Amino acid sequence: MNSKTRTEETDHLFDAILKLKDRDECYRFFSDVCTIKELMAMSQRFEVALMLNQGMTYLDIAEKTGASTATISRVNRSLTYGEDGYKLAFSRLGIKEGEGL
Repeated sequence: MNSKTRTEETDHLFDAILKLKDRDECYRFFSDVCTIKELMAMSQRFEVALMLNQGMTYLDIAEKTGASTATISRVNRSLTYGEDGYKLAFSRLGIKEGEGL
C-alpha cells in the first residue's frame, strides 16, 4: 500500500470496518462516514472492476454504469498494476477471472 495512505488514522478506519458484522452495519457506518456521492463513486468503481474482470469493453461499461472512460481506465490500471485488492475481494466473493456476480 502507498506509504502516504498507510497512517495511524487509516489503520483506525480499517480496524473499524473490519469489526462490522453484516451488510446492514456497513450501510449504517458508510452512510455516516461517506457522502452519498462518495459511496456511489466507490460502488461504481467496484462495478466497473467486475465488468472489466468479465472482459467487457470500455464502451459497454460506460453505457451500463455511467462511468467516464477516465474512471474505467483508472480502475483498469488498478486491476493491472495495483495492489491486487480487487482480485482479493473477487476471490473472497468466489468470482474467478472472466466472471461477474
